[in-house]
Amino acid sequence: RGLGDVYKRQCLDGDKFMDNVDLAELLGVSQRTLARYREKGVIRYYCMNENGKNLYLASEIREFLKQKGKEKT
Repeated sequence: RGLGDVYKRQCLDGDKFMDNVDLAELLGVSQRTLARYREKGVIRYYCMNENGKNLYLASEIREFLKQKGKEKT
């Protein structure tokens, strides 16, 4: 699946959020690997206090993929 297929939640300025499951699938990594990325500051994330979910902005993930040379559209 490409970036356009996995965004579910809208946020400000028309950007959208991805959750752990979607991002792990997109990157082809485990959720534990995502946790390591968060711990090391490799990817920026947002924690929703109401449900404790970690969310990722689509634009920031797109930039992360560009830097890694792995952008998927």
